[in-house]
Amino acid sequence: MKRLAALICTVLLAACGAGKDGAGKTEITLMRFFGSCEAQYGQVAKAAQGVGECGIITALVNEFNATNTDGIVVKTQIGEWGPYYDQLTARLVAKDIPTIAVMHESALGDYVRRKLVLPLDEDFARVGVPVDDFTEHARRGTSFNGQTYALPFDTWAWLWHINTGLMRKAGLASADGQPTLPRSPGELLAQARQFKQRTGKPYFAWAVANETAANDRTFLTLVAQQNARLFSDDGKTIDMHQPAVVNALTLMQTLYREGHVRPNLDYAAANQAFLNGEAGVVVVGTWTIDQFLRESQKPDSKLRGAYTVRPFPQLYEKPAVFADGHSWALFKGGAKDAKAHEASVKFLKFVWDRTAEWSRTGHLPVSKTVAESAAFRALPMREALTEITQTGIGMPGNVPTQRAIELLIGEDVANVMISGKPVEDVQKSVEKRVNKALKKARR
Repeated sequence: MKRLAALICTVLLAACGAGKDGAGKTEITLMRFFGSCEAQYGQVAKAAQGVGECGIITALVNEFNATNTDGIVVKTQIGEWGPYYDQLTARLVAKDIPTIAVMHESALGDYVRRKLVLPLDEDFARVGVPVDDFTEHARRGTSFNGQTYALPFDTWAWLWHINTGLMRKAGLASADGQPTLPRSPGELLAQARQFKQRTGKPYFAWAVANETAANDRTFLTLVAQQNARLFSDDGKTIDMHQPAVVNALTLMQTLYREGHVRPNLDYAAANQAFLNGEAGVVVVGTWTIDQFLRESQKPDSKLRGAYTVRPFPQLYEKPAVFADGHSWALFKGGAKDAKAHEASVKFLKFVWDRTAEWSRTGHLPVSKTVAESAAFRALPMREALTEITQTGIGMPGNVPTQRAIELLIGEDVANVMISGKPVEDVQKSVEKRVNKALKKARR
């Protein structure tokens, strides 16, 4: 009997201890994309040891879970990049709400207008996230009606990734091997023709087929560089009938028609064509810098010692380049109580304090202090890109359903190139379809 009593006591004590430990934990959920890499980074608990988007964000969350002294546990929920917002919306409808979710700044406004995310200025002031240190682009992307609704994570932008070896062969490089970039549409066409004549290859590889985002981003960049505004002040209509639109569409059509863009490539094929040395420039975002750098260091790479990157060149009167950003938002109903909300804010502060780690992906910093730091500027290729934190542009924040609008514009811009659809027909089509979508959009 004594043994039995002792055994029962031991079990009860263990059970009481387990319950106490469990009660001391505060679990919050983090919904994100950026891929899954648990096999490689699941046990890595230092953000500094992560490589690439997936590696860094996985290690960063692991580090927070391992080092915070408040008993907070962040549970990662990985969504697929393509249908991410459909998945998020379905979860919100089902009341399966993540505590924190990654958001493109171009999508954030829709959730703010529907009152689904929380304003964060008071929380940031309390834990020491300095909103005044946000870069201009980050501040613009996360602020609505004078309030901050997300923690900016990065700025990503539309870049020219350049094969300097092919540029030298084409006679389009300076004595120190740096590419000579065009400064007008006329110079761009002249360079493309010279490049094709001397190398036998097209100047560009960029995603055209089965692609909407790339076409839209190039188009918006060219329009913004002409200091034109596509959308009305209230964000309710688009105006495609202006000279800047004609100039942009005509330039893109001419480049494609003359064979200066490798034809019919999708996203993966365009990047691979560049890596294979089949084009001088691939137009794609900041997120490929790390990949291309690694490829250019391989002994058998066509980019061996011949890779550099620049912001999309200024071809018109104003420096501007399409840019967006990732950010972290807190959703209403995601934190089950005040303790979980406070845990979420503490995690955001932890992310902010390590924002320099994320900039190793190729994305640009959202902290002015980090962007101006010697450590950031010492990273390969970065110093030339810091201007984007000031020159980056996107659709105005009051334009709803921006990802749907991107699709509509991108589809018709592709038709200008692939099928040679007349520019005036594209102007009419985009204006009709986009204005219809904007009229129906929930505000």
